[in-house]
Amino acid sequence: MKGLFVDALPLLEYGVSSLPAPGEEESGDLHLVKQTERGALVAVVDGLGHGVEAAEAARLAIAILEAHSSEGVIQLVRRCHERLKHTRGAVMSLASFDTIENTVTWLGVGNIEGMLLHGGLAENPRLETIFLRPGVVGYRLPPLQAMVTPISAGDLVILNTDGIRGDFAVQFAPEDQPGQIAEYISSNFRKGDDDGLVLVLRYRGSSE
Repeated sequence: MKGLFVDALPLLEYGVSSLPAPGEEESGDLHLVKQTERGALVAVVDGLGHGVEAAEAARLAIAILEAHSSEGVIQLVRRCHERLKHTRGAVMSLASFDTIENTVTWLGVGNIEGMLLHGGLAENPRLETIFLRPGVVGYRLPPLQAMVTPISAGDLVILNTDGIRGDFAVQFAPEDQPGQIAEYISSNFRKGDDDGLVLVLRYRGSSE
């Protein structure tokens, strides 16, 4: 069953649309959005394959990330790698928002794509993409390298698993609410043979 979830933190508003693979009751594609002392940690995790075992690997990774959300993204991936070694493994992309510095720190292992649209409400927003390293968390971890990027109020961040085609940028109205954008992407760019999840966030900036 397809699911759409919308919510907001003081510094982020976001929407998530997800759908399990055909014939599966449970999706192995999961997300986390959690407020931290300096901002927020955002993650999308894709357990390898689909079905129950994929969902188990993804749930374990999400639990680890939530329990240690104040740590840096490199340390978080390493924690997940150690704990997921007895599972089928997962790929993941993390984004750590810092409202003091107004930056986002990105890290991706595997094929969960991420993009940052600067000036998300502008007619022609500037696009940046997350730097992905090939590998599987819990099986083969590549050398980890995080990227730090300035971010401003109104910027959009989109993370999508490989069940969603990545050619949607920018084929939606950037001024729409994150939930509307997530639903549009999920409905129009899903591959159909795998779990699919898209997470759309708009950065509100520091509350000060």
